[in-house]
Amino acid sequence: MKIWRHYTMIIVFVTMMATLVYRAGYLAFLERDFLQDQGQARTDRVEKIHTNRGVILDRNGEPLAVSTPVISIWFDPEKDKISMDRLAELAEITGVPESLLTSRIENGENKRFVYLARRISPGKAKAVKNMQIGVRYETEYRRFYPAGAFAAHVVGMTGIDDGGQEGIELAMDENLKGSPGSKRVQRDRLGNVIRDLDFYVAPEFGKDVRLSIDLRLQFQAYRELLSAVKYHQAISGSLVVLDVESGDVLALVNEPSYNPNDFRDRNFSSMRNRVITDVYEPGSTVKPFAVLAALETEKFNRDSEIDTAPGYFMVGRKLIKDPINRGRLSFSEIIAKSSQVGISKIALSIGERDVYDVLSRSGLNELPGTGLPGETTGFLSDRDLDKSVVRASLAYGYGVTASPLQIAQSYLTLATGGIRRQLKLIDGLPTEKDRRVFDEGFTRSVMHMMHGVVTDEGTAPKARISGFNVAGKTGTSRKAMAGGYDENRHVALFAGFAPASQPKVVVVVVINEPKGEAVGGGASGCACFCTSSCSIAAIDRCDADRTTRRNDKGTVGGSFRCSLNLFVEIPLTILIFGFLDWQLIREKLKLATFS
Repeated sequence: MKIWRHYTMIIVFVTMMATLVYRAGYLAFLERDFLQDQGQARTDRVEKIHTNRGVILDRNGEPLAVSTPVISIWFDPEKDKISMDRLAELAEITGVPESLLTSRIENGENKRFVYLARRISPGKAKAVKNMQIGVRYETEYRRFYPAGAFAAHVVGMTGIDDGGQEGIELAMDENLKGSPGSKRVQRDRLGNVIRDLDFYVAPEFGKDVRLSIDLRLQFQAYRELLSAVKYHQAISGSLVVLDVESGDVLALVNEPSYNPNDFRDRNFSSMRNRVITDVYEPGSTVKPFAVLAALETEKFNRDSEIDTAPGYFMVGRKLIKDPINRGRLSFSEIIAKSSQVGISKIALSIGERDVYDVLSRSGLNELPGTGLPGETTGFLSDRDLDKSVVRASLAYGYGVTASPLQIAQSYLTLATGGIRRQLKLIDGLPTEKDRRVFDEGFTRSVMHMMHGVVTDEGTAPKARISGFNVAGKTGTSRKAMAGGYDENRHVALFAGFAPASQPKVVVVVVINEPKGEAVGGGASGCACFCTSSCSIAAIDRCDADRTTRRNDKGTVGGSFRCSLNLFVEIPLTILIFGFLDWQLIREKLKLATFS
């Protein structure tokens, strides 16, 4: 019996050894490739390589939008176990509320990928790694906007997944976003990347986009607009600066604005690019075009006069009146004093379509074509032009709507001497050729008339700067409401160019619903026009190779190739550009943030 047990044990032992040897041989030789593939599948992974978006630059190469590397924290609920008692510490480091972290963990039980925190700084990510709580890490890119609120409406912003949502970020998203790549990596049992093995697809980085915007001018324009909106207690404001020679958009700002670097600082009202999306009845800013229409008929000339006595007259059932009886007024005086009676009589003495055709040729019924999303054409209709009240209203800016950018484009056509020039914002986009739409002689005559607006006899003496010529036109329009117009809500506008003799820049300022006694364009818009946005832009656009010398008495010798004498606000002091050399101006304008 004992011998039987002994042999039995030997047989069992030999059988087990034979089985083990067979199994080992089977795995080592017959199943070798399969097992290696399975092992690698559990350690080797194909990862997406995030690519950074292209840089958005201003005309001088200053960055307006850049991408910076950030870390996202995630976990696999099936494999990763996170200690719930350390969530408070994780919340403190990442800035994500503990309650939200708890919710994400509990709701992700049946998932394989759950984000705990998106796009935190590398420093915070390092602190989380030191906690060793078993989470995983993914490198992404986050957009940073150095100009902040100053250029928010132009540049726009991206979403959480780095896709363009507003402004240039949206308009040029295909160019900016690039193409992500992929690579094979090896991970350890905790899911951390040990090493990179090889690339499957190399990433393609986004292309840079250059704008016509000048960051320095953009900052100055926003500062002055913000000051004007606050001073007049307005609900909003817009300002745009154009280069006459090229059609470049040098500055485009709105107030209220928002900080694209802070997701919490965003609401619909502040994010709306009012320069291109909001439309207003331009009021008296269209009167120069009505005068231009009259000159084109050759029934009138620049010395023609209109009798406005007794200061009012009836057009159908509508009473059109001036504040006082001004008697006979020349065309220049009609523009300078913004006579409703005078401009209405001019419009009614010419053809039914003449004023409409001039406004249409100026661009008020077309998209500006900057490439920004949300551009509007406003409203300009040729219906009911056989009615005298419609033609009269059109001549002083009612019955037509336009965005601030459209108004600026129409004034650009005046400043060029009658040449229609497409606006340019994005470098490299195709543009239409310049075309003449108005006679140069007639246009120059109107421009000369507009100089009277900024005199003591005109409606905009605040836009006058001693030492050089500017030209422009004020406008005030009542806001429409159900059944008519609201007498207590206005839009104040000022459109102008400088210098008047040979324009370099066009500036349009819109102040929406200013408060106080002085609500017109002459009070609300002029200060914003003259205190820097126009002047600084013109300084920047002046030829750099001029010769200017200052003698011992501070007088100017030599000559300017740039004919514009402008000022810089240091505070409340107006300095004439002719008494300052270029280097001094640059020093006065230098801002620490953008130098």
